[in-house]
Amino acid sequence: IPRVDFHFSSLLPYFLPFFKDLCAIDLFFLSLRHVLICSAQMGLGKTVQAIAVAYAFRQEWPLLVVVPSSLKYPWIEELERWIPELQPGDINLVESKSDTMGSKVTVLGYGLLTTDARPLVEALSRQRFAVVVVDESHYLKSRNAARTKILVPLIKSAKRAVLLTGTPALGRPEELFMQIDALYPKSFGTWTDYAKKYCNAHYRCFGPRRLWDCRGASNLQELHQRLSQIMIRRLKAEVLSQLPPKIRQRIPFELPKEAAKEATASFAQWERLMKGLGSGAVATDNPFTEVMSLITQMYKQTAIAKAGAVKDYIKMMLEAEQLKFLVFAHHLTMLQACTEAVVEAKAAYIRIDGSVPSSERIQLVHKFQSDPDTRVAILSIQAAGQVPTHTHTHTHTHTHRLFTHNPF
Repeated sequence: IPRVDFHFSSLLPYFLPFFKDLCAIDLFFLSLRHVLICSAQMGLGKTVQAIAVAYAFRQEWPLLVVVPSSLKYPWIEELERWIPELQPGDINLVESKSDTMGSKVTVLGYGLLTTDARPLVEALSRQRFAVVVVDESHYLKSRNAARTKILVPLIKSAKRAVLLTGTPALGRPEELFMQIDALYPKSFGTWTDYAKKYCNAHYRCFGPRRLWDCRGASNLQELHQRLSQIMIRRLKAEVLSQLPPKIRQRIPFELPKEAAKEATASFAQWERLMKGLGSGAVATDNPFTEVMSLITQMYKQTAIAKAGAVKDYIKMMLEAEQLKFLVFAHHLTMLQACTEAVVEAKAAYIRIDGSVPSSERIQLVHKFQSDPDTRVAILSIQAAGQVPTHTHTHTHTHTHRLFTHNPF
């Protein structure tokens, strides 16, 4: 088994007791089987664990990391944090379908994997990635999706592949087949064989049409036993006593160009005003009011600018696993963007803002606490800052909190 020796002195404080053992298990799996599905709930360190495992096989790089578009920058930040020896030119973030530059590490968002991405697909194939990490691999659940058709051959051709997911979809075996087949081609037979055995596949009549229905589940005990040979499943409940009280994470993202231009202009104006205050050369009668007005303006501008990225992140959390989480926001623009994301994902939610009467807020809180299907609480910081939304629920120790109110 390869030795993972990269800056371990800095990693050890971060590694929780169970986490150190799991890295060794992952390396053992990869050394024997070359491939691995790591299925762990959010907050258990899948990202840094995958980086440690991938780095152990650095002599076999180039490395391809495929992630949801909303996680491109967090992944790059983590790579640079845990592998400081990487130079700026060693990490290539694929920005467009015509971006064909190669490097030691390539970070690619799912969003670029579309039917018209032939130049990108050809460039990726030429780079012959020996190590591939696919984050949120349940994105490959559809056999007919373009991203599945593009990624599966890259995974099959890699010497080492790590698939990370918080959603193993054990209740819907059809969604697992492409991930399994990418790692172990034909080991579970053809799609038809797999569907008949584990998906309770049968014909159903939809009006005059007779269609193949694979949405069921069958022989689950056998499937679980076989999956245990290629999948490592981790639950928070199993390691709860070893988890810290809070894990804080900052999610960086790229501003849209026009929004970045506006925010930069406002910030430059604020800097000029502050320099003027420092030198005493102020061309305004009320500089304090102007400073506060600019700060308020920047908050509003950044709220609008990051709305799209926040929506993507919320949708990813909703797709990743059945967890409850709170979203705190201040501006109406951001509250509305969060609401749109949840509605588009067809998830049940509550929303508490200034328009909700005080008498109704406690009822909404009780709904979030008691209804397992109500997964998201969208909360105005001002209106719901003191609402104990995350307490007295069977999942309160696992609740995630997403704060969107940060201008810089």
